[in-house]
Amino acid sequence: MLATSYRTAYNEDHEAFRDTVRKVFAEHLTPHMDQHEADGIVPRDVWKKMGDAGMLCMTVKEENGGLGLDFGFNCVLTEELSYLGSSAGFTLQNDITANYFERLGNPEQRAKYLPGMVSGDIITAIAMTEPGAGSDLQGIRTTAKKDGNHLVINGSKTYITNGQNADCVIVVAKTDPEKGAKGISLVLVDADTPGFERGRNLDKIGQHAADTSELFFNDCRVPMTNILGAEGMGFVHLMEELPQERLGIAVGAQAAAQRAFDEAVTFTKDRKAFGKTVFEFQNTKFTLADLKAKLQVGWAHLDWAIRKHLAGELTTAEASAAKLWHTDLQWECCDTALQLHGGAGYMNEYAIARLWRDARVTRIFGGTNEIMKEVISRSI
Repeated sequence: MLATSYRTAYNEDHEAFRDTVRKVFAEHLTPHMDQHEADGIVPRDVWKKMGDAGMLCMTVKEENGGLGLDFGFNCVLTEELSYLGSSAGFTLQNDITANYFERLGNPEQRAKYLPGMVSGDIITAIAMTEPGAGSDLQGIRTTAKKDGNHLVINGSKTYITNGQNADCVIVVAKTDPEKGAKGISLVLVDADTPGFERGRNLDKIGQHAADTSELFFNDCRVPMTNILGAEGMGFVHLMEELPQERLGIAVGAQAAAQRAFDEAVTFTKDRKAFGKTVFEFQNTKFTLADLKAKLQVGWAHLDWAIRKHLAGELTTAEASAAKLWHTDLQWECCDTALQLHGGAGYMNEYAIARLWRDARVTRIFGGTNEIMKEVISRSI
C-alpha cells in the first residue's frame, strides 16, 4: 500500500477518495487482473462499475454530468492503479479525452458524450499515432476532406489505447494538407460510423490489459459539426494538453517505481542465501538505499508538479522533464528490483515481472524520452 502521510499535494478530500478507490479496486479490479491480462482488454462492465463509484472523469463539471473535482483526484486514482499494477485505460479517459471534450466541445458535443464518459457507458480514445508518424504529429497522413457539409476521412492509426472498447474516437486528421500543422483538425468518429473499422488488438510486450488497436478509416463520412474545437487548430489543441498528459504519465511511473521497490524489499528480506537473507548483503542494502533516496526525491518533485499544475502554472517543459525523470526512475526501479529477485523475477507469477514489462513503454508513449529532452532543451 502506498504511504501518503508525507505527501503535500493532497488534502483530506483527496485522501478520503483514495480510500474509496482502494475499496472499489479491491472488489472489482484486483480479483480479475489476471483475466484482463489474458484477454488483452478490461471488459465494459468494469468500466461501468468505475463510473458508478465516481471514479471516471472526476474533473468534468457538474453541469456536464460530472463531479467538478480538481486534477488531484485523477492523480490519486492514477497512483493507486499504477501501484496495483493494472494497465486499465481509465486514466486516458480521465486525464486526456475528458479534457478535450469539456474544453473544446460545443454544448451539443458535451451533452452527447460527457455524461456517458462519467458513468462508464461511453469509452473514448484519441487517435494520433500512425504507422509512419508518432512523436512527429505534423507528419500524419490521415485526411478529412470536405464534401459539402461533411468530412470524408481516409487513413489509418495504430497503437491506440482503448481502441477496441471505444464508442467514440478523437481522430487527428489533416483537413487542409497544404497548410502543414495549421491544417490539422480533431474530428469525432463514433464507432458505428460506416467506413470505420477496428483492426487487431495488438500483441504487446506489456500493459496487456490495455486494449491497443489499429484503426482504419475508409471513406468514413461524418458531419462538419463533428470537428472538436476550431478547424485547423488541432495541432495547437494537442500541444495545449501536453502538460496534463505528461504529468499523468509521471504520476503513474512514480507509483509503479514505488511498488517495484516495495516488492524488492519484501522479497529480499524473505529470501535466504548462504545462511542469511538476501537483504543482509551489503550490495542489496546499498542498492535499495540508492533507490529509496531517488524515490524520496521523486515524490517531493511530483507533489511540486501536481501543485503547480493545479494552479495552472506547469509548463510543457516542466511536465516533459517530469515525464522524462519519473519514467527513467520507473525503469531503474523495476529492472533493479527484478535483478534482486533473481530467477524468480523472470517468472510471471511474481508481481515484479508484470511491473517490469509494463514499465518499458512509458519512456515511449506520450512522446519519447528523447523528444522530452528536445522539448526541455528549448526552455534553456
